[in-house]
Amino acid sequence: MIELPKAMSRRSLVGMSLSAVGGIALSACDSPPPKGGESGAPSEGELPVTPPEDLMKEHGVLKRILLIYREGIRRVQVGDAAASQALNAGAEIIRTFIHDYHEHSEEQYVFPRLEQAGKLTDITSVLRTQHQRGRTITDRVLSLTSGAGVSDRSQREELTQDLAAFIRMYEPHEAREDTVVFPALRDVVPPKEFRDMAEIFEDEEHRRFGPTGFEGMVAKVVDIEKSLGIYDLSQFTPA
Repeated sequence: MIELPKAMSRRSLVGMSLSAVGGIALSACDSPPPKGGESGAPSEGELPVTPPEDLMKEHGVLKRILLIYREGIRRVQVGDAAASQALNAGAEIIRTFIHDYHEHSEEQYVFPRLEQAGKLTDITSVLRTQHQRGRTITDRVLSLTSGAGVSDRSQREELTQDLAAFIRMYEPHEAREDTVVFPALRDVVPPKEFRDMAEIFEDEEHRRFGPTGFEGMVAKVVDIEKSLGIYDLSQFTPA
């Protein structure tokens, strides 16, 4: 079982009046949230972020790094040594935010609950293996992109192969989690524990990354995108 926090965090209290907090918090511990329109139902500004929503937001960071990797492959193949710095920064985000935090959350809280319920065990086994392979590739990318840049032809080929392998693995990986694994989590976790899991995720996020948390990590991604000239969303619109 997950160790449950003793108090609700700011996330689930946002927008609540002081007079409403006590009644809502107590009733939420023993029953699922009431349907919209019923007495005591939370308003739009009071809805907590659920664990699947948290995890899917973090997948958004991963997807943006995959775009950075794609642009990095193109630049490395034409001999742009300056791309190494951007790729190194992207791989560092992958290591700290995706491998050490996001995947750690999945392996500690998500996969075990599904496995204990006998659900999707074939998928979680593959996902765990892919996490390990991803960490190995990230270590190689960080090593290859450290220093002044990749100038040796064999190193450029090794780097582009690693980046392409990472993209090829993580696109279906995150898609399967978003469409199968995360939706199934709600079926095996009781409502109170489901809400408490969200609090655990948030607390860990801010413990690791400070008060800016997710938003601060997105800002780092934006800086890398701008350095590569791929930040403008409109440039991806077909003519």
